[in-house]
Amino acid sequence: QRLREAGQINQSLLTLGRVITALTNAGSQHVPYRESKLTRLLQDSLGGKTLTTILACVSPSSDAVDETSSTLQYASQARAIYNTPQAHTRLQGTAVLKDISQEVEDLKALLRAQREKNGVMMVPNEKYEQMVSS
Repeated sequence: QRLREAGQINQSLLTLGRVITALTNAGSQHVPYRESKLTRLLQDSLGGKTLTTILACVSPSSDAVDETSSTLQYASQARAIYNTPQAHTRLQGTAVLKDISQEVEDLKALLRAQREKNGVMMVPNEKYEQMVSS
């Protein structure tokens, strides 16, 4: 049981290394996020639009030189990943109500024009672009 679990942890860490390498290489087109549960969970943090902090835990003991070295290599490589953090914009309260009410009024006007068979209802270009993009 423990051996199988250790193997899965090592597989996840190897996949994490491949993901970090793919994200730091400019020519890489495929990032293997789906190959492990760990990388799937970290997908937004590694290559998304979130602000990410890396914490590398190392030991000053001479017994842990190999682990410390590999941890520092991961951290050094991951440091080269550049994300573009973006704040989520959420409309709240009356702004949401106002936005939805305006959309309902626009749709009612289009429906009236269609029922009355008045031909095409002309809307300003900005309004048309807004309606098409939503």
